[in-house]
Amino acid sequence: MAYHNFFMNRQINIPYMVKIGYGKINRIGKYLIDKGMSNVALFWSEGLEETIGGKLYKGFEQHDIEIVCNKIVQYINIEEVNKVAFNLPRTTDAIIGVGGGKVIDFAKYCANLLKKPFISVPTSLSNDGFCSPNTSLLVDGKRTSVKSSIPFGIVVDLDVISKSPIYLLYSGIGDMSSKITALWDWKVSFRKGYERYNDFAAMLTYNAIDTLYNTKNLNLISTEFLKNLSISLLLSGVAMEIAGTSRPASGAEHLISHALDEISRPPHPHGIQTGISCYLCALLQNNPLIDNLRDFLIKTGFFEYVINNPISRADYFMALQRAPLVKKDYYTVLSEKESYLKAVEYIEKDNILKKAIR
Repeated sequence: MAYHNFFMNRQINIPYMVKIGYGKINRIGKYLIDKGMSNVALFWSEGLEETIGGKLYKGFEQHDIEIVCNKIVQYINIEEVNKVAFNLPRTTDAIIGVGGGKVIDFAKYCANLLKKPFISVPTSLSNDGFCSPNTSLLVDGKRTSVKSSIPFGIVVDLDVISKSPIYLLYSGIGDMSSKITALWDWKVSFRKGYERYNDFAAMLTYNAIDTLYNTKNLNLISTEFLKNLSISLLLSGVAMEIAGTSRPASGAEHLISHALDEISRPPHPHGIQTGISCYLCALLQNNPLIDNLRDFLIKTGFFEYVINNPISRADYFMALQRAPLVKKDYYTVLSEKESYLKAVEYIEKDNILKKAIR
């Protein structure tokens, strides 16, 4: 009965507007006016207004879009977000975030507080945060995942994405690959009676992985690869909304990454940490997709990048011990007995791991 009530009473939102292609920044003004939105609050990552602002503003001028708030985001503490959100003019029709994860989370949470449409304009594809229903904010000084709303609109300009630093694309590859071990953890957790399981959300996530892994052109800045990475990450965000949990996208590999964020100075990008941890966790799981995972991460150059920019072994071993405690009552393969000792053995003996974590 509890499951019945949960699924009957939940409202599922999906993005209404999705634009992926070249030159899309120039056309955001048209997309807004087509949806009856003429007054917008605009939030930027630092340095971006100078490089792509002209294209965005030109499109706004052509379609009479008024900017009622124009702000560069530097902080993501929840008190600051609340303050900014509740001081926005009542005439605001939509809230736009342009940039990386910090500004996307800031603007997304503002929109959630005010129940306004949020337009996500990522300038990199480093993780699925640009299309997820969650945000990562500072709460009492600690990075915390806070429930939010999935974007109303998503605009991915491949001109901009192709010019982002290559390590951000490797981060996106790692974050998308991590769904392989997250799905395994979720299914086993369900079988042990700890979690609900949503077949459609899982199917959507597997299809998102297939979309990326079946890409023929593995040149990371090719049109095919960038489009497929965009679509895969977007579908991952939608799967979380459908499931009502981050489980389709986050398992043991994410717990290790969260622990590394607390330990390392500085941490590696999120997707780099989850990607290499996904490979380790897939070995621990004896995951049936381990060969596909290894092959893809070799062919795209992901492993080579991490080997050339290794993670501290001392930090990683400490993160492995801390990871199972990051989320209370959250089953993953790391919850199993001897998982730490087995993980250490893999790191010391596997030809890839011993070079990437050293």
